[in-house]
Amino acid sequence: MFRSEYADVPPVELPIHEAVLGRAAEFGDQPALIDGTDGTTLTYEQVDRFHRRLAAALADAGVRKGDVLALHSPNTIAFPTAFYGATRAGASVTTVHPLATPEEFAKQLDDSGARWIVTVSPLLESARRAAELAGGVREIFVCDNAPGHRSLIDMLASTAPEPEIDFDPAEDVAALPYSSGTTGVPKGVMLTHRQIATNLAQLEPPVPAGPGDRILAVLPFFHIYGLTALMNAPLRKGATVVVLPRFDLETFLAAIENHRITGLYVAPPIVLALAKHPAVARYDLSSLKYVISAAAPLDAALAAACAERLGLPPIGQAYGMTELSPGTHVVPLDALHHAPPGTVGKLIAGTGMRIVSLDDPAKDLAAGEPGEILIRGPQVMKGYLGRPDATADMIDADGWLHTGDIGHVDDDGWLFVVDRVKELIKYKGFQVAPAELEALLLTHPGIADAAVVGGHNEDGNEIPHAFVVRQPTAADLSENDIMLYVAERVAPYKRVRRITFVDTVPRAATGKILRRQLREHT
Repeated sequence: MFRSEYADVPPVELPIHEAVLGRAAEFGDQPALIDGTDGTTLTYEQVDRFHRRLAAALADAGVRKGDVLALHSPNTIAFPTAFYGATRAGASVTTVHPLATPEEFAKQLDDSGARWIVTVSPLLESARRAAELAGGVREIFVCDNAPGHRSLIDMLASTAPEPEIDFDPAEDVAALPYSSGTTGVPKGVMLTHRQIATNLAQLEPPVPAGPGDRILAVLPFFHIYGLTALMNAPLRKGATVVVLPRFDLETFLAAIENHRITGLYVAPPIVLALAKHPAVARYDLSSLKYVISAAAPLDAALAAACAERLGLPPIGQAYGMTELSPGTHVVPLDALHHAPPGTVGKLIAGTGMRIVSLDDPAKDLAAGEPGEILIRGPQVMKGYLGRPDATADMIDADGWLHTGDIGHVDDDGWLFVVDRVKELIKYKGFQVAPAELEALLLTHPGIADAAVVGGHNEDGNEIPHAFVVRQPTAADLSENDIMLYVAERVAPYKRVRRITFVDTVPRAATGKILRRQLREHT
């Protein structure tokens, strides 16, 4: 078993709103949240006061401990207040993708048992339709204003008493995000107050934050990566979070320049844009001190190109998954210069890992040998809501969570993630990792983006099938050009056997490639 080099951290036995905002009075008038588009600012004192008033108003409306509230919103400065207000009122918060269809939203409402919705007026029709389809929703609130619906802004004037809830941080579910569903039916991931709060404490030594740090929140808060890295972690330590509702490159670059952003937590598509897009040269990004990428594999060469262009230390990576609250590995900020290229980091405090054989899961592998990554620690989820069998398939009797990811560890404890077990392509018995081919394709100057999935040839054999987005200046790039480029750089069994040119590669909001959509076109 591989163990963390960091000292264990004691479990944080606090509800998440206390774990994050417990020092809000100390930070007082310092800016906590800034709207990156119009500059509207909330201080720590305001966030603390507002979420308490909102908790009172929600309790007065009928929200009780054990209820589930669906938070359906893009990133706004109201999102954290709504989240912490709901948890202080005793509710579990299920976060909903803002672009979910009413039917998808209704399935989540039904599965989670949500009785309350908080949304924004542009998404109100979708929320209403979802509530009709699901049934059981008592009220829909809006963060802004909409006729016929109570506004969170107005609810801040509530004179109702602040609810006094008896929390059991070890058992009570704080967040109920739904796993992406790219490899199956979306499932509610039960994350307790203690699991999320303890994970914040585990992540603090390698990636410290504090007053004066300015973090740009462009990845979605509704995803556990954004919820942890861009909301809970910086607000817990007095940093300032500049919020953007979506990723638009020019708006993103302008926010870095105008708000003097010091730290970026991003996904690989943003690293790709920073490394290759000509617009980057028009902005002053000199305030940046570091960039951390997670949520999907990042190629080492692409990371190096981005760091060199921005004049930054090497791009760090982190690793985890929704079911792990989410973090288990990160490249420490003080180790960016000497971490080996391509690593996703070292184990964080209190976390154990095994690498087991794909052929014999009972066999543990040594450093340097690739196998499935297993994790055990205080951040392992409580389980999947209402799905004990799926939980048992994921977490074994000894508490090890089977990630489904393939990786290996070097002699110094750095983890390298190769691919997902379910994504591996078996070409004539040889295992081909899509991520490796995608990284190679992105080194071609005529390729703007690429994804690889398993297709089938005329003989029914599985083959690597690449979906390629040409650079605007490479309209004449052919299938043969690409196949030759790859063939010259990989073993014969890894060659790309089919190319499809596309306008975009479909991705989740976190940057993960939606391979299932691509497989429908193989």
